[in-house]
Amino acid sequence: MSKLDWRRGAAPFLFTTLAAIAAAGLVTPPAAASSHREAPTIGTLPKADGTDFYLFNSYEPGRSGYVTLIANYQPLQDAYGGPNYFKLDPNALYEIHIDNNGDAKEDLTFQFQFRNNFKNIKLPIGDQMVGIPLTQAGMVSTPNAAALNVNEQFSVNLVRGDRRTGSVAPVTKAGGGSVFDKPSDYIGTKTLGDKAAYEAYAAQHVHTVNIPGCAQPGRLFVGQRQEAFAVNLGPIFDLVNAPLAVITNPALINAAAANSIQDKNVTTLALEVHKSCLTQGGEPVIGGWTSASLRQSQLLNPNPPSGHQTAVATGGAWVQVSRLANPLVNEVVIGLADKDRFNASHPSKDAQFATYVTHPTLPALLEIALAIPGTAPTNLPRGDLVTTFLTGIPGVNKPAGVVPSEQMRLNTDIPAVPLAQQNRLAIVGSLLTGGTDFAGYPNGRRPKDDVVDISLVAVMGGLCMANGNANALGFGLECNPAKVPLGATAFKLHDGVDQAAVPLPAAFPYLPTPNAGAQ
Repeated sequence: MSKLDWRRGAAPFLFTTLAAIAAAGLVTPPAAASSHREAPTIGTLPKADGTDFYLFNSYEPGRSGYVTLIANYQPLQDAYGGPNYFKLDPNALYEIHIDNNGDAKEDLTFQFQFRNNFKNIKLPIGDQMVGIPLTQAGMVSTPNAAALNVNEQFSVNLVRGDRRTGSVAPVTKAGGGSVFDKPSDYIGTKTLGDKAAYEAYAAQHVHTVNIPGCAQPGRLFVGQRQEAFAVNLGPIFDLVNAPLAVITNPALINAAAANSIQDKNVTTLALEVHKSCLTQGGEPVIGGWTSASLRQSQLLNPNPPSGHQTAVATGGAWVQVSRLANPLVNEVVIGLADKDRFNASHPSKDAQFATYVTHPTLPALLEIALAIPGTAPTNLPRGDLVTTFLTGIPGVNKPAGVVPSEQMRLNTDIPAVPLAQQNRLAIVGSLLTGGTDFAGYPNGRRPKDDVVDISLVAVMGGLCMANGNANALGFGLECNPAKVPLGATAFKLHDGVDQAAVPLPAAFPYLPTPNAGAQ
């Protein structure tokens, strides 16, 4: 059977493999918020902090053959955060990288750069014209509205080859031009109207674009969105402050915990690109990640001139400060001493972090937090996790000749599943229910995929339970049910919050309308 034979009626072995995968790709990133303030230094640089990365085959009707790439930045935005709100950093370089030959190096990089156009709106006060203190001077309903005191714009370049030395060409509008307007954050209903009005305003910033070297047009959106990731954030980091009887009973999902970040917003960079423009040769699997970089030096001016964001001058080479592919990796897998190092690293150098995967600490921390000693899987080193996390799963999303590295891997040949038919546990859920949804995490990641719950299952031994005693999935004879003290209970773990309860749209850019700063 071909590794791409995902048609109904495929052999039972394939379905078993899929189950392992669903547990597998989640291996490294178990249980917590996806990637919010996850390392000491990035916690001080929120504008460059990547929160979530999504990579999936587009499921909007009529978009078959397209791939959606979404990178979210600036975590935990309070909608009322005026008067400046959450503009992106004009001194930062935001990037989405694609490795299409499995060598742990980027082959395509989409680079986003922003600028704040300050209009310095003034009002007549007596005999003086005086600049206003706000980011807006009235109602806003169109791009670059006259009432916007600061209008954000951005450009996108496509780099082929090395992200710093490769060939560069601009992504352009279908009607010409390479500078795009970004919608204002959702200040409130008096400035931007009700939810429907804001969404109509934001929709004016969804651009049809020409991608260099690509015959098919793509789509582009950058703007504020509601945080779509669901998690019981506070209790998770408070040593999993929830009764064991609750988090091992699937019937209690949503009954005992709240999605603590649904009232927050993020800033979304979204691209939709035809798969033929992302893949190389006959290899359907692509790997992806996002990063943000800042200039190496900055000089604070003790007497900044009038203007907008004039207190800092930057210079020097770009230095990467944020990196994100699979959710939760740097948050709950990488040790505290190496979190900054991981954020600055490149996938081709990931061997230095291998011990965190082969000998993960999270199962031992869960033993302490939940007072369940002796429940961590015992098949050390965790070669099963290395296989699924660093290379992709054979027959599903492992590219030929792969170099081990931490990336999100997507098989672009696996058909997309409409939103209403998606299983929140993706492949694992489909196996358990007899479903046919094989298009979700860890085969890429969609907004509806409940990566926290599947990760808990995986890290506490779900892979080895599925592997059985006969090494059915090829993870090694040491990876077997006897090495999983929790046994079947491992399949029942959850964080109390249902990802599927988030109100997600079924069309690009796939994330919900942001929360308004005022009603």
